[in-house]
Amino acid sequence: MAKIKGNRDGPGGRNDTYTIGSRRSVPRVQAVREVRSGMHPAYHVVVICGVEYIRDNPDHRKSDNVNR
Repeated sequence: MAKIKGNRDGPGGRNDTYTIGSRRSVPRVQAVREVRSGMHPAYHVVVICGVEYIRDNPDHRKSDNVNR
C-alpha cells in the first residue's frame, strides 16, 4: 500500500495534489476517486466546505498523517 502525502499546493495550504507512492503530483479529484474505489484502504474522504479531501484513518501516530 502506498503512502499518501498532501502537497499543500493550493490556496491557504490546501491540498490540490497529493504524492502517492512514487507519483509526485496526483490531482485531488483523482486521489479521492482512488480512495473511494478502495485502492488505499488506510485512508478515507472528508468533505470540508463542499470540497473532498483525503485523510488518514485515525490512529495516534502524527507521522502517519496526510499533512505531516
